[in-house]
Amino acid sequence: MPGDVPGIYRVTFTVTPDMIDENRHMNNVAYVQWMQDIAIEHFSAMGGMADMEREHAAWVARSHHIEYLSPAFLGEQIELATWVSNLRRVRSIRRYQFTHVASNKLIGEGQTEWIYIDRETGRPKSVPGSLASKFILRDL
Repeated sequence: MPGDVPGIYRVTFTVTPDMIDENRHMNNVAYVQWMQDIAIEHFSAMGGMADMEREHAAWVARSHHIEYLSPAFLGEQIELATWVSNLRRVRSIRRYQFTHVASNKLIGEGQTEWIYIDRETGRPKSVPGSLASKFILRDL
């Protein structure tokens, strides 16, 4: 995946001891945590937080899917890229790719289905146009 592509957000992190499991590689929970963290960071960077707060709404995860292609180990640098591939009335599909920086090898892929909800009722709520217009959809 090319470097600076509109709609794709990237972070690089180092695998730390707290991410390591009994098999001595990055724990499954760490992948999900990074997926959630980068989704929030990307949404904030695109200016979505103010619109969401004004709407008294929130995004909640409905499902996560991860395919592990190769393990990550302590001290390795991993680039995580994310983008939104689909945005519908009350839901969004966000995709992720984990790449080993030194080898440029894809080590994992994932996606999360997010549901936009009213914070007071917990019920799905339509994504307002002002917020939807901030998304650049990519189908990679």
